[in-house]
Amino acid sequence: MSISFKGFGEKAATFKAGEGLTAGVPVKAGAGYTAAPCAAGDLFCGVSLNVDGGYAAVQLSGFAVLPYTGTAPSAGYNALAADGSGGVKVLEGGRVLLVVHVDETAKTVGVMM
Repeated sequence: MSISFKGFGEKAATFKAGEGLTAGVPVKAGAGYTAAPCAAGDLFCGVSLNVDGGYAAVQLSGFAVLPYTGTAPSAGYNALAADGSGGVKVLEGGRVLLVVHVDETAKTVGVMM
């Protein structure tokens, strides 16, 4: 048996895809039902799962693995924000999320949104 958080509490919604949006990155809500790429320091509402035909599936809750930059988050609750390059970073005033895994070699973090 192995540990898995995949599927736990996952909820996704379809948005219009903002310009430059790609799959697997933190997103913010934009005007007119749009999911937009995040700039550094933005609070993200979810993670884009895929982008196709001008639309994006956005995971709004559940478990997600994202790259991180800067200081490694620690297990437990951390304030995280977008890093502006498709990942997240620890940032005071960021979105407080439960970190359940940190891979300092791969520079990824597993979070419960």
